[in-house]
Amino acid sequence: MTDERLKAIPLKSLQAFEAVGRCGGVTAAALELRVSPGAISQQIRKIESFLGISLLERSGRTVELTAWGRLYHQEISKGFEQFALAQQLLEKARNETALVLSALSSVVNKWIGRRIFDWQALHPEVPVRIIGRDKEPRIGFDDVDFRVSYGSDVLQHEHYTELFRDWVVPACSPALMQDRAHAARDLFEQPLLHVEWERHFTPYPSWAEFAAKAGVSFDASTPGLSFTLSSSAIDAAVNKRGVVLAQMSMISDELEAQTLVIPVDLRIALRESYFLAWDRAALQKPHGREFRDWLVAISRQQAVASAPRPIL
Repeated sequence: MTDERLKAIPLKSLQAFEAVGRCGGVTAAALELRVSPGAISQQIRKIESFLGISLLERSGRTVELTAWGRLYHQEISKGFEQFALAQQLLEKARNETALVLSALSSVVNKWIGRRIFDWQALHPEVPVRIIGRDKEPRIGFDDVDFRVSYGSDVLQHEHYTELFRDWVVPACSPALMQDRAHAARDLFEQPLLHVEWERHFTPYPSWAEFAAKAGVSFDASTPGLSFTLSSSAIDAAVNKRGVVLAQMSMISDELEAQTLVIPVDLRIALRESYFLAWDRAALQKPHGREFRDWLVAISRQQAVASAPRPIL
């Protein structure tokens, strides 16, 4: 068989045949590759036509590799294993140079995912990967250099430091409550949006707590929409769906763009702080230590911005 004829075998056909042999059938291969069984069979027939041999023995709805098919599959599988190894090596190489930051989903969506552009402006040559993940990674085992955790979850890690304690404040679209002075009781005339974190976290500040702090009566049985993600509740408020007790760290852009306003500036602190954990090896990466110090520095700024304004 000439080299020209070998080069004519489509890679897609080889991929289909490799999957059939590894998965044990056409249907299983089709599910893995997300195509129809008919498409798999068509690709196999192309290879058989190129090679001039039968690779599969068909008996009703079942297929088996022929002797030629088993021999051929054994050899081409080595190539696909090499493809997978190359991808793993590339991913590892990326992580060796990139700084990988993992954080809670809402923290990525509404805080660090926005602030990271400030770092990028200072260090455009430093690749950074941000992973939004609520489950704590295994630092030292997972491909994570830094992790923004909340509360006692950080105790799972060996090296960490406190970042900041956030505060929540009522926020809503200006379409619901115009930008003027309001009394706390006015808020309860609007639909209330609730944040209820997963149970392993300490509870998020509630409207009942806010009412007690403001000296306003509140019926805890009042219906309302609840969200497990702070970012989702904030998005609902932007979309004029109600008033939310929003984390100050997560609404700075919305306040600046005036898609949210603070009708009553009465703030409640979260029960615990955010922390930064890191892998010691991450500090040996180019700019790793500098990146950690930058995260700590912007957190100190956020602590001041989130806290209630001092009464003069």
